[in-house]
Amino acid sequence: MAFEKKSVIEQFKTHPTDTGSAEIQVALLTTRINHLSQHFGKFPKDFGSKMGFIKLIGQRRRLLDYLKRVNESGYISLIGKLNLRK
Repeated sequence: MAFEKKSVIEQFKTHPTDTGSAEIQVALLTTRINHLSQHFGKFPKDFGSKMGFIKLIGQRRRLLDYLKRVNESGYISLIGKLNLRK
């Protein structure tokens, strides 16, 4: 998971020392959400993890709303790169 995190940061950083911008946070949340959705395909009764999954989705939604307000062009390019709806 750490290697995957580093590659996501490298792919979505906006400047050389960027490690926590909204774009990176959304990309990291998206990779975790995708991983958990595959997990729930195998283990549909894992209700404890499902609560955390729902919280991650809400956090990503709030970050995307913030990004849309502040930097709409960055928002549009990010959802295109991540293959998110909208």
